Order: sequence, then C-alpha cells, then structure tokens
Amino acid sequence: MSLGTLVLAVLILSAAAFVAGRRLALARAGGDPRRLHSLPGHYGQNAALLAAVPALALLVLWLAVQPLVVEQRVASLLPATDDATTASLAMAEVRRISVGLDRLAVAEDLSDRDLAALTPEGLAPRLRAVGAAVADVTPETLDAARAHRALQASFGLWMSILVLGASLGGLAAALLRTRPDFRARNVSERFIMWLLIAASLVAVATTVGIVLSLVFETMHFFRLYPAQDFFFSLTWNPQFRGGSDLGIWPLLWGTIYISIIALVVAVPIGLLTAIYLSEYAGPRTRGWAKPAIEILAGIPTIVYGLFALITVGPALRDWFAQPLGLGSSSSSVMTAGLVMGIMLIPFISSLSDDIINAVPQSLRDGSYGLGATQSETVKQVILPAALPGIVGAILLGASRAIGETMIVVLGAGAAAKLSMNPFEAMTTVTVKIVSQLTGDTEFASPETLVAFALGLTLFVITLVLNVLALYIVRKYREQYE
Repeated sequence: MSLGTLVLAVLILSAAAFVAGRRLALARAGGDPRRLHSLPGHYGQNAALLAAVPALALLVLWLAVQPLVVEQRVASLLPATDDATTASLAMAEVRRISVGLDRLAVAEDLSDRDLAALTPEGLAPRLRAVGAAVADVTPETLDAARAHRALQASFGLWMSILVLGASLGGLAAALLRTRPDFRARNVSERFIMWLLIAASLVAVATTVGIVLSLVFETMHFFRLYPAQDFFFSLTWNPQFRGGSDLGIWPLLWGTIYISIIALVVAVPIGLLTAIYLSEYAGPRTRGWAKPAIEILAGIPTIVYGLFALITVGPALRDWFAQPLGLGSSSSSVMTAGLVMGIMLIPFISSLSDDIINAVPQSLRDGSYGLGATQSETVKQVILPAALPGIVGAILLGASRAIGETMIVVLGAGAAAKLSMNPFEAMTTVTVKIVSQLTGDTEFASPETLVAFALGLTLFVITLVLNVLALYIVRKYREQYE
C-alpha cells in the first residue's frame, strides 16, 4: 500500500469513527441528547481523534526510523570502509539502483524472479534508460540494492498493517468508552491541547535541528580550515584542488553593501507610502492603492532577478556607469540594490501602515485641538509614537534583504571583492552558499563545508537583527497604549 493510500485510509477510518461515535452515544442515551454529559459531536470528535492521531504519529515515527534500520542492514553487504564519505556515496548508489530496479520492473514488466536473475553486465544502461542516475553496477552493489528493495517492501507491508491496526484499535477503544456519563468534551479538549503542544514542539525541534546541523558541519569545517583565516582573511578564492582562500569579508561586504542600497531605496518610499495611505488617502484611494502596492510582495524573486538582468542593469550601465567611467558591466551592486529595494517597498510600507494606524486616535485629536496642522501632527505626534514599530519593520526588512539570493545572482554577478564602486559586480554570502554546494564536489572538503560556516554566520546576523527589532518594539510599545 502506497503512503498516500495509507493516509487516505486512516482519514476515512477517522471520518467513520466520528459518525459511529456520535451515533453510539445517542443510542446509549436512548436518543435523548440531554442525558449525555457532552454534546454528541464531542463523542464523535473523541472517536475521530483516537482513530487518526495515534495512527498518523506511528506512521511519522516509522518513516523516520525505517531508513536508518534498512541502511544499517544493507551496509553489512557492502565492502567495509573506514571513510564515512565513501560509505555514504556507496549507500547513495545502492538507493539509486534500488529505485532503478523498481522502475525497470514497471517499464519492462519484470517479475521478482526476473529481477533476481539480472546480472551486473549491461544493467547500468538499462537503469539509466528508465531515469536512474547510475554510474556503474557491481555485484556487491546489485546484491545490496536487491536487499534494500526487499527490506523496503517488507517494512512497507508491516507499516501498513501496524498503522491500520493502530487506527482500528483507537476506534475500538473510543467506542468502548462511549457512555452517557463519559466526559467526552473534557477528553477531546485535552487531546486537542496536547496536539497543539506537539505541533508547536515540532516547529521548535525543526529550528533546533537546523541550528545543530549548521553548528556540527561548521565545527567539521573549522577542523579542516583555520578559523582565523575564515574570519580575518580579505580574500575569497576557493580552489577545489587545494590552496584555497576562504575569507568571509568580501562576501560579507557585498551582502552589507547591497542591503544598504536596498534599504536606502525601500525605507523612504515605503515609509512615505505608509504615511500617505494611513493619514491622507481617502477610503476609495486606500482601497485600491494598498492592494496594488502589496502585489509587489507576491512577485517571485526570480522575476525581480530577470527584471534586474534585462532592464535595470543595462539601463544603469548605459546611462550612468559608462558615461561616468565607473564600469561597463550590467551586473553591479547598484542593480541588485535598486531591484531589491523595490521588492522591499511593500514589506516596509505594509508593516509601517499597520503600525501608524495602531496609534490611538486620541493623540491625533489632541494635536488638532492644540492647533497643529495635519503635517505637524504626522511629524511631531504620529511618527514619534509609531517610531519603535517602524524601526522594527526596517530591521525586519534588512534581515529579508540579507537573505536574498536570486536577485543578487542575476543582478550583481558572482565576483567576491572589496570595492566601494557601486557599479562593479560583487556577490553575497547566500550566493556563495549555493555555488559551494552545487556541482560535482567532494562534500567533505573545506571548499564545500565552508557553505555551512557561511550559513551559520548569516543565521547569527539575521537572528540578531530580528531580536533587536522585537526588543525595540516591545520596549517602547507600552508608552503609547
């Protein structure tokens, strides 16, 4: 049974459990809902939750553990090695062959006996023909792939049996305790509370997992490459054959430079837009202008990158860079910064608009009562009151700019350098993270692992900006409530 079919079966059982639990509660109350402790729907909800949640939790746990158990058993069939990278590559090849055998069985209508009779000679081209990226097939990897495929099928069968059994068991348990005096509402509410707690813990655990993965791989990188060279070198020149210079400062400078230009563009325009929409625009104008501006937030960043590559870059080169003798390339810091600033306008304007609208009307009325004009009220009352929130919006926009990739790739180029010329091509941390992890590279090399050190550095920078924004908002918010 496929995974989708199994989940659908559990959901159908859960829906059936809801109907059965509700009807059984009414039947045992003699058809009179007043004799029940809870509403009939609460009994059905309790049965549905017991039929679905434990079964789905078992399914998630099984899917997390199964690959580890299968690969541990299959690894014993491969040649022994002390190199973790070599073992990982061999296991990846086994997985590709296993998937290829499944596809080959479907494409050529082969039975399990036919697959067992296959030999390594001439098998690799047949597997590549069905879409399996297999380099070569050896007797050891073929045997391991067959064992992997058999274990996957066996574990999949047991997973279906146990998950459906857990769902039916939960349904039976719910129906057995469905009685008129059963506190179904309390149990259901408590169950939902723990379900929400589990969902929040998943989010927290995901964040912790991301941080730990970055930390561990960064520690591995610093065992291979000196930390002082990474943090204090002014040269970025990765060479996968050795002798690399992996200093972060050229990448960090490009990131900061492009982000500053983006904020110089986005902050004045976004803030002035927010002031106009919240204080000057009428309801009709605001009704169409605000959604029109926020459409910019829905445009994919790759489209912004294409706009930078095709339109903004050549225009800046022809009208400014070449006439001023500052460069001849359409890829530049200014190109990426301008387009990124346009992308950030709806982000800053929307947040600032909400913050300005949150300023109490009594402050405006008091200012007008003292004889202030509308512009004086905006400048001396509203903006000071909304300033903490506006600063928080700007810092959040800055963290958004620091993490941008596609606009920089297409608009600023990939040159890692330290320069003050805004019409030269530069790059950022995020672009180099992508470039170091793509292509045919050795994962255990410093030139690849440096991506995790760059990612951790970027994570710390954006975390500091977000924490600073939240601190400013929370510290000064109470003054105006």
